[in-house]
Amino acid sequence: MKVDTDHLRRDAFLYVRQSSLRQVFENTESTKRQYALRDRAVALGWPVERVHVIDSDLGRSGAQAQDRDGFQHLVTEVAMGHAGIVLGLEVSRLARNNADWHRLIELAALSRTLIMDEDGVYDPASFNDRLLLGLKGTMSEAELHILKSRLQGGILNKARRGELEMPLPIGLIYTPDLRVVLDPDRQIQDTVRLLFDTFRETGSACAVVRRLRGEKILFPRRIRRGIGKGDVLWNKIDHSRVLQILHNPRYAGAFAYGRTRTTYNAKLKPVQLRVARSDWQVLIPEAHEGYIPWAEYERNQTALAQNATGFSPGLRGRMPRQGNGLLQGRLLCGRCGARMRVHYEPFEGRLRPYYVCNEAVVRHAGKNCQWVRGTPVDEAVSALLLEAMAPAAIDVALAVQQEIVSRVEQAAALRSTQLQRARYEAELARRRYLKVDPDNRLVADALEADWNARLRDLDALQREHERQNEADRSLLDEPAQQRIRALAADFPRIWNDERTGAVERKRMLGLLIEDVTLIVDNEVNIHIRWRGGRTQSLSVTRPRPMSVIRKTPAQVVALINELLETANDRQIAARLNELGHRNWRGEPFTLKKVMLVRRTYALKSRYERLRESGMLTGKEVAQQLGVCVSTIHQLGRKGILTRHRYATNHRYLYEPPGNVRLEKGVGSRYGGRQPKLIVAQPLQQGAS
Repeated sequence: MKVDTDHLRRDAFLYVRQSSLRQVFENTESTKRQYALRDRAVALGWPVERVHVIDSDLGRSGAQAQDRDGFQHLVTEVAMGHAGIVLGLEVSRLARNNADWHRLIELAALSRTLIMDEDGVYDPASFNDRLLLGLKGTMSEAELHILKSRLQGGILNKARRGELEMPLPIGLIYTPDLRVVLDPDRQIQDTVRLLFDTFRETGSACAVVRRLRGEKILFPRRIRRGIGKGDVLWNKIDHSRVLQILHNPRYAGAFAYGRTRTTYNAKLKPVQLRVARSDWQVLIPEAHEGYIPWAEYERNQTALAQNATGFSPGLRGRMPRQGNGLLQGRLLCGRCGARMRVHYEPFEGRLRPYYVCNEAVVRHAGKNCQWVRGTPVDEAVSALLLEAMAPAAIDVALAVQQEIVSRVEQAAALRSTQLQRARYEAELARRRYLKVDPDNRLVADALEADWNARLRDLDALQREHERQNEADRSLLDEPAQQRIRALAADFPRIWNDERTGAVERKRMLGLLIEDVTLIVDNEVNIHIRWRGGRTQSLSVTRPRPMSVIRKTPAQVVALINELLETANDRQIAARLNELGHRNWRGEPFTLKKVMLVRRTYALKSRYERLRESGMLTGKEVAQQLGVCVSTIHQLGRKGILTRHRYATNHRYLYEPPGNVRLEKGVGSRYGGRQPKLIVAQPLQQGAS
């Protein structure tokens, strides 16, 4: 009676589905029954060639319409009015989700499409048939819930005994009798043990990555599914892989179940969320053989939790540590956005901070992004902080604080309204549940679930309201404002006091500054974000590298080059000290320092300059005059030969004597005659 000519004018669509491939291969009778509905459509008047079978969803679950191309195709045909009737063995074959099922019913009602199952034919445009189809969809969804509950109950019961077979991490395998033992592959065992030994020595996952990568050690990974399932691949390890191994309790010989839970994101894609250890469903220590004892696993978790304070954005800057790096924990890299870290190097008896962005080094054993010496940056931020803490600035801050207080009171009133509405909705859900017929369990269960959800929302909102009120009560009152005004006048003195420790300075800075972003270029650009959202930027001169600091100034080098024309190294050192010049350490110049500068800049020495001007050594002059070298030195001391000192008092070069001969002197107690140089007469032409 429900099938008319309009329905027969359109096509019939038979939807065939099984939940898994195992059911497709093993439950063949169910598949045959679904295909047999095609004969029912033919019996109702549809030609066999116009009965379309949609079986592309075989082996797919009906819990949701996503990734079910066949169901999407069926809904499209119904929406476009091409389908006169939709056939399915039962409602659960079409959909086990009420949202998908009711969407199909709504579209079928609008396009006047019939729905037929094994029990009969239904017209979704008819209220009674639509009500019956809705109840069947609810029962189908409840059936799926019951099936899941049974399966999960069996899995949990087996897990509580520690007998549940779960995928094991690399390094552990199952024996034929399902006992967990260490992997018999010695290379895999030794590699896993090396990882734990390295972490035991260093206490850092980053150090483990650096050692394994530095020593070119590959880490194993077992293929879980697909082609090559069970094969072991070896590749480089990274930081996340090390953390995954260190956090896994199976390596400590413990059986754990419920470490993660599955949820869905906005795109309805399943995602895994970690669960705190206190919420794990099952934890059985010493359930099987492991690589480390349980006590060491606990110590590893404590060490990793302490290390995480340096990497977690939520914990950035909350725990000031020892060290004179003022911005420790509050620096962000302006290039990659990662958190910059601080390390110290000794300089002149003190530790000097350096701010380094080594995110690539930590994660991938790469290179530093940027780094800068910390002292100039700390001084610039300190000066800005002292300026901001002036009494006038404190008054402005307190005025802003009063404005914030008024806004917080307004927000508190809105939260109270939300809380009141949540109480009303919870009470309304309670009254709905109490009015339902107890025998109608389908409706009663839905109303009870709605009531529980309203109560959970109310409890969460109540706790959030109390937490926010507690935070609001900690706002500045009048006595606190007076103390801050009094402190503002003494703040510079307290800040610069040597007795004020580095930790106290960092805590004071954390009260005013949220974070600081650095961009190191020709200058160091500092972008400060204050508490409350205000930003401020400044630049400081980039600290010169040590090679530039130690470099002798160009004017000193030029002066040394000029003095070398008339003085030796010792005389130049004395002259530089007279003029007030000092080296990079502030020390006076010495003979060795002048020699080092001269050799570094390839300056010609006093000796080389004198030789280039034609000066002769004592040996060369002695050969020219036909005397010994000691005689030349005596003549130089007496002033007969002109000499020039080029090094110490005993190192001289002599001016060329020219065309002369030496007339020896005569010794006598009455004075005698001193030796002297006489110009040699040229020989006359023809003389023999």
